[in-house]
Amino acid sequence: MTNSWRFPSRIVNFCKKFKKVTKMSSKHLSLGSEDPPRVDGLLRLYAMKFCPFAQRTLLVLKAKEIPHEVVYISLFKKPEWYSKIHPGGEVPALLDGSKVLVQSLDICDYLDEKYLQNPLYPAEPEAKNRDKELIGKIGSVTSVFAKCCFTNEERSASEWLKLLLQPLQEFEDELAKRGTTFFGGERPGMVDYMMWPWAERGECIYLKLGEKLPLEDNHIPLLRKWRKEMMKQPVCQELLITGDRFWKIAQCKLTGAEPAYDEV
Repeated sequence: MTNSWRFPSRIVNFCKKFKKVTKMSSKHLSLGSEDPPRVDGLLRLYAMKFCPFAQRTLLVLKAKEIPHEVVYISLFKKPEWYSKIHPGGEVPALLDGSKVLVQSLDICDYLDEKYLQNPLYPAEPEAKNRDKELIGKIGSVTSVFAKCCFTNEERSASEWLKLLLQPLQEFEDELAKRGTTFFGGERPGMVDYMMWPWAERGECIYLKLGEKLPLEDNHIPLLRKWRKEMMKQPVCQELLITGDRFWKIAQCKLTGAEPAYDEV
C-alpha cells in the first residue's frame, strides 16, 4: 500500500508564492514608479539598501526568521506614492496588514513582541530594561560616525578616535561585566543587531580620513573581538554592506550627487 497523502495544491501554490515574494530585489523604486501589489498576510518592509536604520529591521526579520518582502526605494528621488505610507519620506516603514510602523527601534521591538520565536531580548524584565538603556545610548556613537562621514568637519584621526572612544567605553565595560562574546550572551541579541550596521561600516571612517584610526591594543579590545564574531554570523554576512560600498553613497550625501543605489 502506497502513501498517497500530500499537501493540498492550494497550500503548495501559496508556499511557492510566499517563497518568491520574500526574495529581495536590488532595484530601488523612484519617481514615476508604482507601488508593487501586496501579498495578503505578508509583512512588507520599505527600505533603502544602504540605510543602517533599515538594516536594523532587516537583521531582526532575518534573525527571527519572519517571512517578509522588501521594497527598496530611492531616497534621492522618492516615489510619489511613498508619502502616503510615510509622510516624512523616510525608511524604514513596516506594513503589517493595515498597520504602518516607522522608526527602526519601534519596528524591531514590535517584531520581537509579536513573533515569539528566537527572542532577542532577555526574558527577565530588569535585564531587558538594561538592554533598552544600552540601545538608547547607541545614538551617542552613531552621531560621531555621522559627523565624521557625512559632514565636512575637519578633525585629525586622533581627535575622531577620542570622540568615538568616549561613548564606546560604556559598551566595552558592559561586555566585560557580562563576560560574554555578544551582548545577547552566546548569540547576538537586540543590542548586538541595533549596533551592528555602524560597526560593519567602520572602514568608511578610514576612507573618509585617508588614514586609519590610531587604535592601541588596550582600546576597546572586547568590542573589537565582538565585531569579528558578529562578522561571522550568517545573518550579518547575508546583509553585509562593506565600508567601501557605503562610502560611495556617503560621498553623494556630501556632494549632493544622486546615489547610484543599484550600481554599488
